[in-house]
Amino acid sequence: MVIFALIILIIGVIGLVFGGYLFTADSDRKIAKFISGGLCTFGGLIIALNSFVIINPGEIGLQILFGKLKKEIFTEGFHIKNPFVKVVKMDIRTQAYTMSKRTYEGQIKGDDAIRALSKDGLQLVFDITVWFRLDPSRAVEVYRKIGKYYVYKIVRPAIRTAIRDAAALYNAVSVYSEKRQEFSNKIAEILEPQLKERGIVLEKVLVRNIDLPTKVKAAIEAKLEAEQEAEKMRFVLEKEKREAERKRVEAEGIADAQRIIANSLTSNYLQWYYINTLKELINSPNNTVVVLPFDQRLTPLIQIPQRGGTK
Repeated sequence: MVIFALIILIIGVIGLVFGGYLFTADSDRKIAKFISGGLCTFGGLIIALNSFVIINPGEIGLQILFGKLKKEIFTEGFHIKNPFVKVVKMDIRTQAYTMSKRTYEGQIKGDDAIRALSKDGLQLVFDITVWFRLDPSRAVEVYRKIGKYYVYKIVRPAIRTAIRDAAALYNAVSVYSEKRQEFSNKIAEILEPQLKERGIVLEKVLVRNIDLPTKVKAAIEAKLEAEQEAEKMRFVLEKEKREAERKRVEAEGIADAQRIIANSLTSNYLQWYYINTLKELINSPNNTVVVLPFDQRLTPLIQIPQRGGTK
């Protein structure tokens, strides 16, 4: 485009310089100058527009001059450049590559889940998301050796290979349950050096979902359900044990209180309590005659438990 604009500009300049010699009539000369001026303006405008570039945040610009890739890169912002330099923008932000069995969830539309064999020979189906980014310091190298579409050429195959290599080291049940995070770390351990060698920085591997064969999954769920039931029963037994202990302590407290009360009900105490009660009745505004049986010692005739027997 710039070369075409340069040719137009040159034609326009030639027309302005030599147009007066090619035409004898004044009207023809004016038309020639008008056309030549338009060509100069159009060509110059295109060249001017190609003399600067704006790099957006999270991007870098690679410079290619006549097929040669320059080492210098443009960072984000406004830059003045050679109009013949072609700028290729590359993303250096964190990217996510997802492979899932759900349609329209990953980069590939349709079932793109990874199927791999476990250590015990069972087929596992994985939904995976990998976070990564391009190393800005190696962007020129990546573009020269791989190109702009390094995600499909390098990242995707490397992810699939790493998952299959990691799955072969674990039993299906362990990956599905207690060693899930360890499995995720193992994938990252295998994948990171492969991407780093190509100028790509691995950030994190997310194992989003694992599907087991139906029979194995049913067996695991039955086992987990049995463990939950056992845990529930242990809780109930522990609760009943604590309740029994509480009742035993409560019964001991009641028995101790009854013994204390029984030991305190002596004849002298009952006589004193009886006399005080009669005084309250006599002094009451509602005088009431109360007749109670008692013996010569003014002891109410009721059975009083005594130590060693009953009087």
